[in-house]
Amino acid sequence: MTKEIRPRRSVLYMPGSNARAIEKARNLPVDAVILDLEDAVAPEAKPAARDQVCAAVAEGGFGSREVIIRVNAVDTPWGVSDIVEAAKVKPDAVLVPKVNDAQTIQKADEMLTNAGAPDSTGIWIMMETPVAMLRAQDIAGAGGRLDCMVMGTNDLAKELHATQTDARVPMITSLALCILAARAFQLTILDGVYNDIKNLDGFESVCQQGLEFGFDGKTLIHPTQIDLCNQIFSPDPQAVEEAYAIIEAFKEPEAQGKGVIKVDGRMVERLHLEQAEYLVAIAEAIEARR
Repeated sequence: MTKEIRPRRSVLYMPGSNARAIEKARNLPVDAVILDLEDAVAPEAKPAARDQVCAAVAEGGFGSREVIIRVNAVDTPWGVSDIVEAAKVKPDAVLVPKVNDAQTIQKADEMLTNAGAPDSTGIWIMMETPVAMLRAQDIAGAGGRLDCMVMGTNDLAKELHATQTDARVPMITSLALCILAARAFQLTILDGVYNDIKNLDGFESVCQQGLEFGFDGKTLIHPTQIDLCNQIFSPDPQAVEEAYAIIEAFKEPEAQGKGVIKVDGRMVERLHLEQAEYLVAIAEAIEARR
């Protein structure tokens, strides 16, 4: 089955306990919204936040935006109920935090299925511990509903005793391991958040770095970060134009059966055709959302 191409340039966390924030999320220019029941919600407020989030997802009104519910970890007092209740309202995905092994994903998958979640409800996972970094390959290969890996850089920095800087030197090994694992199993992978919402220059630098690393998009903590993030993670118009030219060139009769052809004076291989087709698919999906 061919995986649906969905732009995930900008993915915004919204606290599940804040009704006003949830309502605002319905009209923000993001590709996806994560309604958070974990870090953004105090323990005593978690049951009420779960009810509020599930009611909002059931009501709909988010347009073309993907809607993801971040549940509490499966081994917490709220995790199982979060997954069961989320399954009933059929979000686009459930985001599972503190994943350290493939078995946690498989357990969440089974719980979603038993609770009646449709096949269209995927599993996203937080990659945020040293153990997860060392097991990235096994985790990414869990299969089933697993669709996306999300870097939890704040938690990871805490666990590593690392300093967070715009250069992110202490993070490079962890980021690279997860990107390798995601690409090996054809998963989407999203960069972690940038905490200084007033520093747009720093945010732009880290977004550009994330794009160069190979991330599909970035998780965000404030609406002011959306437009710049969308801009950076959108395909370059000239690159899209060149991609269309490559696709058309391989359709020509003289290109049939050839592994390498010449396009605008450049030698182009079939691997470039695959890249061109993906780039065009993302660009068209973004345009359709407008």
